[in-house]
Amino acid sequence: MKIQLKRVNNATHLEASNEAGNKISIDGSPAIGGQELGFRPMQLMLAALGSCSTMDIINILNKQKQDLQNIEIEVNGEREQGVEPSLFKDISVQFKLYGNVDQDKAQRAIDLSMTKYCSVAKTLEASAKITYSFEIVK
Repeated sequence: MKIQLKRVNNATHLEASNEAGNKISIDGSPAIGGQELGFRPMQLMLAALGSCSTMDIINILNKQKQDLQNIEIEVNGEREQGVEPSLFKDISVQFKLYGNVDQDKAQRAIDLSMTKYCSVAKTLEASAKITYSFEIVK
C-alpha cells in the first residue's frame, strides 16, 4: 500500500493519491494556516473508521442475504484537550440501515465489524473508547 502526497498551495493544502490514482484533498485548520480546502488529518481518521466498518457491514449483510438498500453513517470524535498530540478519547458511530434488514443480523454484523474485522477500529481503540449504535429504516 502506498500513498503519495503533494503540496497544492503555499499553505497547508495537500493532495493525497493512491496507487489507483484516486485523490483526496487535505488541509489544516485555519489556526495553522489552513483554508478549509479539504479534510483535516484527524477527520480522515474518522472517515476511515466509518468507511472501514461500513464495508464490513455491507459484506456481512450481503452474505446473510439481507435486503440492505442503503446505509448512512455518522462518526463523532472527541479529542483530548490541552495536550500534544491530541488523540481521540471518545468516538461514537451511528449507523442508519435502510431496507428489510433483520434486527439481530444487523446487530451481529455491526458487532463483528466494530470488535473483530475493522482494522481502523482496532487501531483507534488503543487510545479511544469507541461506542456505536444503529437503527433500521424499513
